[in-house]
Amino acid sequence: MSSVLASIDLTEIAVLVVSLLVTGAVAGFVAGLLGVGGGIVIVPVLYYVFTLLDMDEDVKMHVAVGTSLSTIIATSAMSMRAHWRKGAVDTAMLKRWSVAIVVGVIAGTALASSVKGPALTAVFGAVALIVSAHMGFSRPHWRVSDHPPRGFGEQLIAAGIGMVSAMMGIGGGTLSVPTLTLFNYPIHRAVGTAAAIGFLIGIPGTIGFVIGGLGAEDLPPFSFGYVNLLGLALILPTSMLMAPYGARAAHALPTRKLKLAFAAFLFLTGLRMLASSLG
Repeated sequence: MSSVLASIDLTEIAVLVVSLLVTGAVAGFVAGLLGVGGGIVIVPVLYYVFTLLDMDEDVKMHVAVGTSLSTIIATSAMSMRAHWRKGAVDTAMLKRWSVAIVVGVIAGTALASSVKGPALTAVFGAVALIVSAHMGFSRPHWRVSDHPPRGFGEQLIAAGIGMVSAMMGIGGGTLSVPTLTLFNYPIHRAVGTAAAIGFLIGIPGTIGFVIGGLGAEDLPPFSFGYVNLLGLALILPTSMLMAPYGARAAHALPTRKLKLAFAAFLFLTGLRMLASSLG
């Protein structure tokens, strides 16, 4: 497939453009509303859009993940700035976690670049099922410990969050917020710190997927490695535009019911992606 878009007409291109714009808007709104990273929405939507375009199975998940990571750089930077002004970013924890996170991201991008597309799809599907179960069944009082671990345990958690997040194309919030709250960490501080973690994941993750995709065959037009610049250009503006509206809506809408609905969406998405990876 020398060109994904060469064989489709202008109507189909218009549908693609609109779908990517809507993807960004929904991802930004959900990120602001529920405190999850937009990547958990962007990756599966891009995957299905690329499937409709008949993109090669070996690259479509890699491009979905790489493109999602590239959008996280700007959105997490904006979110981090807002939380920083409110004093909700734990700089001491960031200093302790930063190196381990980056090491985890590098390991995750290297592993993702070396595996086949279905394997990467399976990773996303499996973790999506875990995240959906946590969103659907967890309770605010659930705790593993009264405080986050220190030393090797803390570094292992940070590296694991970085590695899995990079392989899934998601920011820090989806994994780090529930992890920190399970260790009795204040929720607002967890969300603010997670925004900074997303920034730490986004930059090396994007670079890794660019390098890993250089020279890859059957990439869609406007791709730089595994990062599709067209997708980035269309998703990022609407995502950044809608994130503040989602944050405002969180104070006016029944968030618990919305989380259950989103957990159901993630559950079905995870099952479908696991099934497609096996098919």
